[in-house]
Amino acid sequence: MDWGAIFSNTVVWIISPETIAYALATVGLAVHFGYAGLLNFGQAGFMALGAYGYAISILSFGFPWWAGILVGMAASVVFALILGIPTLRLRADYLAIATIAAAEVVRLLFQTTVFDAFTNSADGLGGYHEGFRAANPIPKGVYGFGPFTYNETDWWVRIFGILLLAVVILLTWLLMRSPWGRVVKGIREDEDAVRALGKNVFSYKMQALILGGVFGSLGGVVFALPSAVVPGAYVPSLTFFLWTVLLLGGAATIFGPVVGSVLFWIIMSFLANVLPRMADAGWLPFMTNAQASIARYILVGIALMLIVVFRPQGILGNKKELTFNAR
Repeated sequence: MDWGAIFSNTVVWIISPETIAYALATVGLAVHFGYAGLLNFGQAGFMALGAYGYAISILSFGFPWWAGILVGMAASVVFALILGIPTLRLRADYLAIATIAAAEVVRLLFQTTVFDAFTNSADGLGGYHEGFRAANPIPKGVYGFGPFTYNETDWWVRIFGILLLAVVILLTWLLMRSPWGRVVKGIREDEDAVRALGKNVFSYKMQALILGGVFGSLGGVVFALPSAVVPGAYVPSLTFFLWTVLLLGGAATIFGPVVGSVLFWIIMSFLANVLPRMADAGWLPFMTNAQASIARYILVGIALMLIVVFRPQGILGNKKELTFNAR
């Protein structure tokens, strides 16, 4: 096997737009679950709203690219309010079911032909990149070294995404060190005790849901910057991949989502390159090339189960942060 090609195809995912987008969305999931104890299985819906809000505002209404990002964020706030008002008083398992359903409703609304004039239904949206690329301060050319060699557009997407991720991480760190963050973590550990202290638990949960949803929408924007917005990308498996990233890095950690996202995409890319080659070389005689490519999802699922069993706090997590409210 060509290990040089495998290595090159793997390490490029360290700073890929997908890796950055997953990290952003997972920081939002960390706010939901890691800090507030909200079992949200609908983060893909927030990402879809961010991406579609960005694309539709530019294509249909002529907004500048930066205003499109604000529209995507605003859409996630509205969705969080609609989702949170009837569901945040539910038990954790029922909340998980409700959020999965809500995210699927969002995806199907974007996929239906009813709003085809705005969403282009199942074909998705493209051609909204001009404004963002025109704001690129990097001169035309190819820069970098080895596998990290990109043109000015690819670097601009990555640099913008990394800067956005840095701002989100800093904001999360500051909030979780503040009195607001201590109340939110208190709700995660014992909701009744916080309520007994006179705090409005529902209000704090709603604020955490909105904040994490906004971070998810920013992940959706970065996810859409280099390519197109297609409803098939925001299926429930996207949320489960985000959960894998969260549990891998550490649920109640600041940098856990970043570490988890990088490791997740490195592992997925490595397996996508190695397993088919092993099948072609006859090392996996019971699998075809296509079957070997799909097997990476099975291996990632097994790895997730092992993480939950043997290291539930993740790589950077602390077991003391794993006491969650039972209600």
